[in-house]
Amino acid sequence: MLQGIIGTNSPLDRVRQRQGVFGVQRSDSGRRRTSLSSEEERLVRLILSEPMDFIDSRSFYEPDAEFQIYEEAPVIERPDVAWYRPLMDDLTPSKHSTTKESGTILLTAEQERILFRQYNFARYRVARLQKEIGSQEPTDEEIQELLRWYRTARRYREQIAETNLALVLAMAKRTRMSEVDFADLVSEGNMALLRSVDKFDCDRGFKFSTYACRAILKAFSRQGVKLSKYRQRFPTDFDPALEKSNHLETVRRTHEEECAAEVKHIVQSNAAELTDVEKTVIHHRFGIDKEKDASPLTLEQVGQIIGVTKERVRQIQNKALEKIRDVLEETIADPAMLEEQNLQATRN
Repeated sequence: MLQGIIGTNSPLDRVRQRQGVFGVQRSDSGRRRTSLSSEEERLVRLILSEPMDFIDSRSFYEPDAEFQIYEEAPVIERPDVAWYRPLMDDLTPSKHSTTKESGTILLTAEQERILFRQYNFARYRVARLQKEIGSQEPTDEEIQELLRWYRTARRYREQIAETNLALVLAMAKRTRMSEVDFADLVSEGNMALLRSVDKFDCDRGFKFSTYACRAILKAFSRQGVKLSKYRQRFPTDFDPALEKSNHLETVRRTHEEECAAEVKHIVQSNAAELTDVEKTVIHHRFGIDKEKDASPLTLEQVGQIIGVTKERVRQIQNKALEKIRDVLEETIADPAMLEEQNLQATRN
């Protein structure tokens, strides 16, 4: 309704014309333009913002070039790449068999030339439309042609890449680079494969695999050099143990230290009412009131000091430990008593 109120040459209408060619617009003849979806708008903006590269050929300039390249050429079957997904889920080089993958199609030299001519002719048409449009406002026909040829180019690019996926896996399997993860190696090889599809000139008479293998190996080499420089800068390897929290070990160690300090306080203050013999046994057996480097005495050594057998020393030790345990349990059960003992130990 607003479009009917505002004139075709109003300031608002001129602003809309300057902003772009997308959406419902009115041409010079007054005809309403076809509305584009948001996805198509983004795609057209992307196509017009970047010049399209292509590998030129004399056949593109013949009068019936489109008919010869697409209509007269035989249809080449698109490969089935269903085998590639489960293979990538288990990236173990020893388990890969790239010679007879199900769905893999081996193209002849003539079939490769047909596919690359079709791919580059579509890119040539996109580039020509970009040049014709320039900075002007494209018409509906130009927009539809632009989208059609761009999608055609993308379709043939994907077909060529899918046909040669097994080549990347074969090269990655033969490349012995233990420091590079196999998944990263395959990913880098796939990117090199796509770049090779864009740069390959089929009119020179070579097979695409000859050109792509060298590009893939160079990509593997760059990946190895990049990782080597990274490791030189960061020589420490990733240690999963550093990602693990030591909170439980810290709490447990702190609890043990507190219990040991409480037991030592009980023995030194004789809160367990130990006899002189029991105190002597506990002090010698566990090295209390001695230097840190002094080792505790054995049962036999303590027995020689107090003049009894080592079995008797064991009995005295066990009885003394029971008294200490009872006092420790009462102290832990009564927080007020524990706080008082800690305060007394601090004062001492």
